[in-house]
Amino acid sequence: MNNIEVQIQSLIDNAPDDGMTPKLVATIAPVLRAIAMKLRHHQYYIVQNLQERWVLTTLSNKANPDLEKRVVYAFPRLQDASLSSSTAVDSQTVAKPMPVVDILFQLVALEPVDSIVFFETPGTTDNTTEILRTDLQARIAKQLQQHLPPQVPPDIA
Repeated sequence: MNNIEVQIQSLIDNAPDDGMTPKLVATIAPVLRAIAMKLRHHQYYIVQNLQERWVLTTLSNKANPDLEKRVVYAFPRLQDASLSSSTAVDSQTVAKPMPVVDILFQLVALEPVDSIVFFETPGTTDNTTEILRTDLQARIAKQLQQHLPPQVPPDIA
């Protein structure tokens, strides 16, 4: 099994054993796998605060300053986390390694986050891949629609 498959199996194995969540995770696994396979690294470093919350960076559009988006940066190596001045690791933050599948899975529920920017080349901030949360949510919703049985309306007689 390759690293991505191991990560997906770990996500399924560690899902709450409530009879439904492991099945849901297994159903959306192809979406997570497809995106993870397009990224260059199997783990990235995410800068977090001392409460283990991901550090957000707010970016504004130079042409339209009212347009803002909130991103999380994912770095290929620990030392790369210090390349970006907006996420420089200090006494209040730490860069922690995370499996790429876990990062994608968590992105789905991170309401204040618009996207994750994956830095793909160690030592530089030039080569990036951005994953939009809304795109990921839409792909997962489509996957769930195609593979889960339709819900029976509760008022059916």
